[in-house]
Amino acid sequence: MWKTLSPWLKDFMGLFLPRRCSACDMGLMPFEESLCLACLEDLPLTRFHHDPANPVERLFWGKLQLTSASAFLFFRRKGMVQQILHRLKYKNDRAVGLELGRLMALELMASDRFNTVEVALPVPLHKGKERQRGFNQSRVLIEGMQREWAIESPIGLLVRAKATNSQTRKGRWERWTNVKEAFTITDPEALRNKHVLLIDDVVTTGATLEGCVHALARIPGIRISIFTAACA
Repeated sequence: MWKTLSPWLKDFMGLFLPRRCSACDMGLMPFEESLCLACLEDLPLTRFHHDPANPVERLFWGKLQLTSASAFLFFRRKGMVQQILHRLKYKNDRAVGLELGRLMALELMASDRFNTVEVALPVPLHKGKERQRGFNQSRVLIEGMQREWAIESPIGLLVRAKATNSQTRKGRWERWTNVKEAFTITDPEALRNKHVLLIDDVVTTGATLEGCVHALARIPGIRISIFTAACA
């Protein structure tokens, strides 16, 4: 919405609704969106997407058959990326999610390893969790990506069929057993012979993404890639 306002209206609204950077909380200039120029310059980029042996891809070696996998940013405890994702997920800061998604798209569009992707799917939340939060943060990232990249993202194809407990304090085996049967595909034919990109906010052990890939991998001819906003 902010982009569509005239410069004088932005200045007027800024007197009453000062906008702040979602990473450092400093005031934003009229030409800045969600993140100030200093924080944009300091984003901890991984540059993994040009490397087929990057740490995210290696996380799934021997477990999944993927076309490619990568993450946009490094996640560090109490760092800038944690602040950004916390605001997106828990403070309803969709604007920074859209901006982050836009930047993610620019990175992938320049990578030969991802340029055949046809469909982007968010890692789904259970309906109850999404209703409680009001949105799916991974869907917001895709909407941001679509501002730069003409990529399909059908709603409701990959769904979380059962609610699962929080993954935060679980070990790898517990995380995997928590989500291994949690996902289902509502229309497999829509993804037959497609290159599908799974989008999530953070990859840690990769258990949730594994659950999604196992559900998708039953579809004939499908190719699956993974891209997350950050890797921990």
